[in-house]
Amino acid sequence: MSKRRTRNRLPELLQLEGLIERSNFKANQETFIELQGHSFPLYSVEVRPFKPGLPTVIFTGGVHGIERIGAQVLLAYMDVLASKIPWDSTLQHQLDALNIVFVPIVNPGGMYLNTRANPKGVDLMRNAPIEAEINPPIFGGGQRISAKLPWYCGDTKHGLELENQTLMNVVERYAQQSPFTITLDCHSGFGLRDHLWFPYAYRKRPIAVLDKLYALKLLFDCTYPHHEYVFEPQSLSYITHGDLWDYIYKRHKNANESVLLPLTLEMGSWNWVKKHPIQLLSFTGLFNPIVPHRQRRVLRRHLILFDFVCSAAIAYKKWIPKQKQTRQMFQAGKQYWYKSRP
Repeated sequence: MSKRRTRNRLPELLQLEGLIERSNFKANQETFIELQGHSFPLYSVEVRPFKPGLPTVIFTGGVHGIERIGAQVLLAYMDVLASKIPWDSTLQHQLDALNIVFVPIVNPGGMYLNTRANPKGVDLMRNAPIEAEINPPIFGGGQRISAKLPWYCGDTKHGLELENQTLMNVVERYAQQSPFTITLDCHSGFGLRDHLWFPYAYRKRPIAVLDKLYALKLLFDCTYPHHEYVFEPQSLSYITHGDLWDYIYKRHKNANESVLLPLTLEMGSWNWVKKHPIQLLSFTGLFNPIVPHRQRRVLRRHLILFDFVCSAAIAYKKWIPKQKQTRQMFQAGKQYWYKSRP
């Protein structure tokens, strides 16, 4: 692995490379993000070398550079896995039946600049060529006026931003070789509670795999009845243009028979601000826990969720609706999430 002079100026990237060096993880340098004479690698990391035909979980984070906690919770989970693999026989058996892939820092340039957008000023979660079916919130739903304003979608006529194209390539490379794939993208910054969102963000009509997502929700509720996640379509919170996971899912659905379930973990950063209002004085504080003990709590809080997603992927044949159950489960999910909506 080649060394580059700027890596130690991005702590999360330095931590990631340290994890790679002391573990048996397989790291792929997918591309490099050039910024102000610096070059930041964009990694995908396989916990074990990828095996086609096995179910796959892809964890992603750092899409918004300011939301550093998203990358940090994944790095914490990677650290747990690296520490447990040498001695945990249960985990070893799980890894014989599952591919786990991480892309923990999708937007290293934005993280280096401490901005939501990438270095070109493009909000990567508004950058896909999808238009909302109803009017989204002004600016928050994406705008094409200027990169000097927040939530800029970029010029999608010329393709996705490099970071998004790279992430999409990674997801498609693995998902096309897997019968069942769950992606979990880690963000922060919305609400007082942690949300588990799934597509769509561009419309308030159900996704085709609603039956499987509803079955996954029931499985999660049954396994951890005291969890505090709000599991729902993203459109119930807000509508946006250009959602990247909407786009990746639709591309996969149109070209593959295998199952892809995209999930987004939106950590409720307003709760951190509520408990420590002085964070309002810092842009970083709006999206990340600043108090050390609270940050440590967040880093361990989601480990159960991550383990659950992996276990559910391994056992997907045992809980996804069978052919005769699909319509019934789809209607149950539609009634649960969309009953008061057209």
